[in-house]
Amino acid sequence: MEYKRLGRSELQVSRIALGTMTFGRTNTEAEAFEQMDYALARGINLFDAAEMYPVPTDPAYQGNTERYIGNWLKARGCRDRVVVATKAVGPGAQVSYIRPQIHFDRANLRAAVEGSLQRLQTDYIDLYQLHWPDRATNMFGRLGYEHQPEHDGTPILETLQVLAELVAEGKIRHIGLSNETAWGAMTFLQLAQQHDLPRVVSIQNPYNLLNRSLEVGLAEVMLREQVDLLAYSPLAFGVLSGKYLEGARPQGTRLTDFPVFARYLTESGQAATAAYVALAREAGLDPAQMALAYVNSRPFLGSNIIGATRMEQLQSDIDALELQLSAEVLAQIDAIQQRFTYPCP
Repeated sequence: MEYKRLGRSELQVSRIALGTMTFGRTNTEAEAFEQMDYALARGINLFDAAEMYPVPTDPAYQGNTERYIGNWLKARGCRDRVVVATKAVGPGAQVSYIRPQIHFDRANLRAAVEGSLQRLQTDYIDLYQLHWPDRATNMFGRLGYEHQPEHDGTPILETLQVLAELVAEGKIRHIGLSNETAWGAMTFLQLAQQHDLPRVVSIQNPYNLLNRSLEVGLAEVMLREQVDLLAYSPLAFGVLSGKYLEGARPQGTRLTDFPVFARYLTESGQAATAAYVALAREAGLDPAQMALAYVNSRPFLGSNIIGATRMEQLQSDIDALELQLSAEVLAQIDAIQQRFTYPCP
C-alpha cells in the first residue's frame, strides 16, 4: 500500500480509502466487518463515513454506517491504526429529519460531532468534513449556475470558528470539505490564514473518467494550496465497469436497486463508457481497474475512495493500485476525453 501526507496535516493516509456508505442498508454488519477486516489487512487506513449514511438516506437507516464502524473499532481494538473520516450533513429538505434547520452553525456542528463520536465510539475524529456547502451553488451534477447570495447559510468565517473550537477541544483533528467549488475552497483557505483558524486539508469531490470537471479550476487550487483530493465515485457508481452497457441492469447491483443514482447513465455517458471499456479490453485490462488506476495516477489525489457491496469487488478494486497505465493507454484515454469532453456532470 502507498501512503501520502494529507494536505499539510500530519495524517498519513493510504492511497486507497474504504468508502462505507452501503454499510447499514445494502451491507449487513457482518459484511461490513468482513470488508473492514480485509481493507485493514491490505494496508488501507482511511475509512470514510458520514452522519447521514447509509444512502439512499432514510430515517430508518441513518447512522447505521457510523454505528457499524464504531462496533468494529471497539471489537478489533484498532482505533490507533485507522484514520476515521466522517461528515456533517448540509442543509436540505431530504435530511431535515436529522436536525431541523440544518446549517453549519455552532448548534448544528456541535450536535453533529457529538452524534458521530457516540456512534463511532471514539473520543476524536481524524478528519471532519462538511458534506456539501451551506449556500446555493452547483453540486451533485447540477449545471446552469444561478447566483443566489440571498440563500447563503452560515457565514464561512463563523463555521471555521466553530470548527476551531472543536479542534481545540480535541474532538476533531483536521477539517475537510466535500462537494465544494474552487471559490468555496479558496474562501475557506483565505479566511483560515487571515484569522489563524484550522486549514482545510482535503476536498472530497466526485472524480472519474466520466467526470473530470474539477480539473478546470479546482485541481489548480489543490496543487498550489496543498489540499488533497479524496475522490469519490471513481467508478461512476459502477458504470465504468461496463456492466450497465446496452441497457443491462444486473440483479443485485446498485443502480438496479437504486435508480436514483443514474446520473452517469446518460446517452453520452454510455457512449463514453463504451469507448473506455473497449480501450481497456484492447489493452488486456479490466475496465474497472483501468478506471481506478487513472484516478490513482493523478498528482492532486490524496486517496481514492472505493466502495463495494461484495468482497470480490473490494479485492479487485484494491488490486488496481498495482496497475500502472502505459503512456499509450493514457494518451488514448485523453483522446476519448476529447471526443466526450463532458459526458456527465
